[in-house]
Amino acid sequence: MKQILQVLLAAAVAAGAGPLFARTKLAALPQREAVDIRMDHPLYTLIEEERVLTLSKGLNQVDFSWQAVSIDPDSIRLQPLDHPDGVRLLNVSYPPGEAALVWEIASDGNWAERVRISYLLGQIDRLAAYKALTDKAETKLDLTAYLIVRNFSGEQFDNARILIGAEAAFERTIAGGETRQLLLMQAGPLPITKVWVWDSAIQPWDPEKLEGQNIGIPVFYRLVNEQAAGLGRAPLWGGKMRLFQDDGSGSTIFLGEDILPLLPVGRKAELTIGDSRDIVVTQRKMKEEQINIRRNRKEQIVLYDTDEILTAKIENFKDTPAVLTLIEHIGGQWEMNSCSLPYTRKDAETLEFEIPLPPRKGDKPAAVELEMHYQRRNIRP
Repeated sequence: MKQILQVLLAAAVAAGAGPLFARTKLAALPQREAVDIRMDHPLYTLIEEERVLTLSKGLNQVDFSWQAVSIDPDSIRLQPLDHPDGVRLLNVSYPPGEAALVWEIASDGNWAERVRISYLLGQIDRLAAYKALTDKAETKLDLTAYLIVRNFSGEQFDNARILIGAEAAFERTIAGGETRQLLLMQAGPLPITKVWVWDSAIQPWDPEKLEGQNIGIPVFYRLVNEQAAGLGRAPLWGGKMRLFQDDGSGSTIFLGEDILPLLPVGRKAELTIGDSRDIVVTQRKMKEEQINIRRNRKEQIVLYDTDEILTAKIENFKDTPAVLTLIEHIGGQWEMNSCSLPYTRKDAETLEFEIPLPPRKGDKPAAVELEMHYQRRNIRP
């Protein structure tokens, strides 16, 4: 196969023996001795290849050219390996109108010098894809991760090492135009928590008033990237995750798919598996009264506060316990007078409640009630 990248060497006169010979391209091509494809960065792919250059004592010109390959010229680097003190890169020039550069190298001897050439290469990338299988009780998950390498760069890499992070490395030949799927990781069983998420800004407050409509609460599996959960050694790359469940009879149920975001160590991800009508949230504003009214000289209201009471009733119709994440929003400046359940303030206007729900008893659902009494300050009409 014709090589796309060309490294060509022209001997120059010894130092002090007159002007350099004209740039000459030779037919012989130093073959790659080794090549690493580094895919640690989500947007760029770094190629590091080793070649052996025959250098004459004195000044040498090395011509590095490429055709039909997306190389960032500013990223190209040359590093001598065998004689780092005896081989020196003096300058780099870029011939006009060519996809090429010329290195001027000074060598203290006649050497077959092993060098490392590195550059950023476009149109070669990687994707992460995941398959997750939960047990029937939906408390544990087996996770399989795949690395999908897509090489549309126009170059072939023989026996290349594909590197992802500090731990994952594969040695493969990647042909031009080829897509390869590689097993990246298997882990499990990993503990998961099934959570229902109800957001007051998204879900209806009183589902009974929406007759004939299919109203459900989004359901997620919560996965934590930590050592206690069987992970925690490195971030999980973002990618599509397909979720399955063991049905208890040797078969699996397809639950759906979601996008796993880049998950750093110690962080959690919530993977959606659909909507559920086993938990019902009914929320009402019980009080909203203007207080501390301020007026201008014309007796017009310019500022006021409010005194508000909000209640929510959460009912669990399931035979098993559940955890509901309930999200409330209070705009502007506010103060909480009293709240019947603990919460976490995610930002200035967002409160998050983690509410454990017991299972129902017989035909009667288990119910938990929330009451918030708060005042909003300095509201303009």
